[in-house]
Amino acid sequence: MSYEADARVDDYINRLPEWQQDICRQVRDLVHAADPEVVETIKRTVQPYFVLQGNVCALLAAKNHVNVFVYDGAMVADPEGIITAGHDNKTARTVSFRQGEPVNAPALTAMFRQIIANNRAGGWRKLQRERRPAAP
Repeated sequence: MSYEADARVDDYINRLPEWQQDICRQVRDLVHAADPEVVETIKRTVQPYFVLQGNVCALLAAKNHVNVFVYDGAMVADPEGIITAGHDNKTARTVSFRQGEPVNAPALTAMFRQIIANNRAGGWRKLQRERRPAAP
């Protein structure tokens, strides 16, 4: 897979334990494979973000796991149950991976593609407003 890597994201990933590096690299490849126009950057001083007409996801390595924050406004279906936290969060939900756990590439890629489609359609906030019934 070929994409333009941000050296700051490389630095973030390279400082992690090897098992976390592996997870971050897999997620990074998946989000870029979901759409070649995805751009990676650093926000909040050190956190890797992947964006395309809005946030798609972000990485945050913790001591015992890696969090992938998916910026979907809880609109994207999760038929395989990969969301691990933030079910009621209005902005982002979390997919966490612990050492030795596989990344469900098809499910995560499907989520990324839907988030990107929503971003291109104006973003999840706009889409939620359009879905609300009109007030009587």
